[in-house]
Amino acid sequence: MASYNRVIMMGNLTRDPELKQLNSGQSVCRLGLASNRQFKNKTGAMVQEVCFIDIDVWGPQADSCRQYLTKGRAVLVEGRLKLDSWQEDDGTKRSKHSIVADRVTFLPTAVAQADDSASEQSEEFAPATKSEDAKPARAKRAPVKPSIPGEEAVAPRGEVVLKDEAPFEDDLPF
Repeated sequence: MASYNRVIMMGNLTRDPELKQLNSGQSVCRLGLASNRQFKNKTGAMVQEVCFIDIDVWGPQADSCRQYLTKGRAVLVEGRLKLDSWQEDDGTKRSKHSIVADRVTFLPTAVAQADDSASEQSEEFAPATKSEDAKPARAKRAPVKPSIPGEEAVAPRGEVVLKDEAPFEDDLPF
């Protein structure tokens, strides 16, 4: 019987991360995640549904989560679904689903996105100065040109330029 257990979930943290050190020295961090779903019901009214789930992060990434994440921060979690079962003191059986994270991606906050867009706009529309001592905040780069032997191409911010060599000549008929 084939099976596949993979979960990708994005949402906001419902509480600050809780870090625990096991006797073996292994770190485990428990996160609470809330993911929203908005849809129209049969009457046409907008309904918002929230899914709450606990996430366990192990190893060095658990330490990073504890250090950099706080309540309300947006994250993307990739991992597997796990069912925890236990019995209460009064004898009732309980169970709940959780996610064991393979990867946690810290997503930018709304404030950070606004700061980035404001700095990009200020660079783009900054007034020109005639002073020789004034230096631009960031040098503008030329667009990437096809690589010509002996010339160096300059990439826009965040891109990697790979140099390709010209194709070789051969005598093959195809």
